[in-house]
Amino acid sequence: MKETEATISGLQAQGSSLQRDIAILDGEIKKAKLQVRTTELEIKQLQNGITVHGRTINTLTGKIGKERDSLAQILRKTQEINDYTLIEAVFSSQDLSDFFADLDTFAIIKEEMQVSFEELRTSRTENEKAKSSLEGQKTDQEILREALVLEQRQVELKEAEKRKLLAETKGQEALYTKLKSAQEQTAAQIRAKLFPLRDSGGIQFGTAVEYAKLASSKTGVRPALILAILSQESDLGKNVGQCLITSLETGDGKGKNTGNPFLGTMKVPRDTVPFERITKAAGLDWANTPVSCPLPGGYGGAMGPTQFIPSTWEMYDARIRSALGVSAANPWNAQHAVMATGLYLSDVGANGGTYLAEHTAAARYYAGGNWATSGQNYGTSVMNKASAFQKDIDFLEAN
Repeated sequence: MKETEATISGLQAQGSSLQRDIAILDGEIKKAKLQVRTTELEIKQLQNGITVHGRTINTLTGKIGKERDSLAQILRKTQEINDYTLIEAVFSSQDLSDFFADLDTFAIIKEEMQVSFEELRTSRTENEKAKSSLEGQKTDQEILREALVLEQRQVELKEAEKRKLLAETKGQEALYTKLKSAQEQTAAQIRAKLFPLRDSGGIQFGTAVEYAKLASSKTGVRPALILAILSQESDLGKNVGQCLITSLETGDGKGKNTGNPFLGTMKVPRDTVPFERITKAAGLDWANTPVSCPLPGGYGGAMGPTQFIPSTWEMYDARIRSALGVSAANPWNAQHAVMATGLYLSDVGANGGTYLAEHTAAARYYAGGNWATSGQNYGTSVMNKASAFQKDIDFLEAN
């Protein structure tokens, strides 16, 4: 895969020509096919793990059943001896030596019972771990199947692009030059189109790409993924709306456009105190700076395109300033927001670079510790957006 990427980069550095661009497409098709095969192998490995854990669970379930039966027998024997009094032993026809032999056995039974308890507890713990691992592998497999569909589609698109290019030019360099000129015009249009940002002014897509590339150079997170997160947050912002804080003492707020009151918009003092500091450092009036409105059962107060709550933003403040060389980090500044997103995604594993790593990081960005359940739809939507952004970025880099 790395050799293929190096070949593509080398070709892109050469002058524009039909032969060069066909070679680039061939390299990209090869790269996409390699990724498909890699993902297929990862899915197969996960399936093997799922099969192994399934067998382990069945074995442990049987073992637990046997240990329960054994423990029940021991408990029944213990109860029999507990119920047998010394007076009954004296007046019974049973030989006393047999009775006291049973008492010796009773001590052994107690030891066996303790061992059985421990084995049962151990087996149950192992069973729960196996079940948890199994569920995690099933989730990972579902995510990778989504990746496989996208990767197969990428191969189809690249092959269609190559067929179209060959059909339109039929090897004529002069005609190719005209097509290239049209592509450059399209690239200019892509760069100029608006990239919306939640609770902040939109910027040109070309500018957003440059910000994302800078964040990528500092974090290792793919630029298209960073833009996809910001785009997803902007889409959510259309439905959630904006609020203004009316009191730092209570954290209450109101709708920016409606004036409707919202109790507990921001958590006090965890977020109200840093919110005042952040807005002051950015030269903003906290009372007129928009934040997210609260959702049922929770707080709002998230800031800007990244939707960081103030206490979390302060955790990243120094790193953002260091990465950008600025004196203050402003959540409503587009470049600062892009860098913050890159840093956070890196911290939750997006710089792993695989579809699974990126999907999981996106889910964590949205749902935190509940990512495996509440963040899956968000993660899938982000990955679909990232695929579309990657296509535009690739087009811009080629033109």
